[in-house]
Amino acid sequence: MSIAIDKSKCTGCGRCCSICPGTLISKDADGKAYIRYPKYCWGCTSCIKECPVYAISFFLGADMGGKGSKVHTEKRDGLIHWIIEQEQGNITDITVNPKESNKY
Repeated sequence: MSIAIDKSKCTGCGRCCSICPGTLISKDADGKAYIRYPKYCWGCTSCIKECPVYAISFFLGADMGGKGSKVHTEKRDGLIHWIIEQEQGNITDITVNPKESNKY
């Protein structure tokens, strides 16, 4: 499991660097985030949820039923949208209201 950081979207805010519990994310010479040791990423998705510009995606491997899909989150109108992008181009939006997420 690992993440992908789109440097063209990264603004260099550093929020992902400070939230990563494994301290695996750093900034390069341009101030853009990168993952130093992708194989050590355990997939907690903290960085994905923290990124304000949606520059970080998580790979959903075949072992998770994702078959190479990527997922990222977007926060809009008080809701969290988990956006799943499949290799074929299909996009699925799973919307979660954080105020009701522990309801069940």
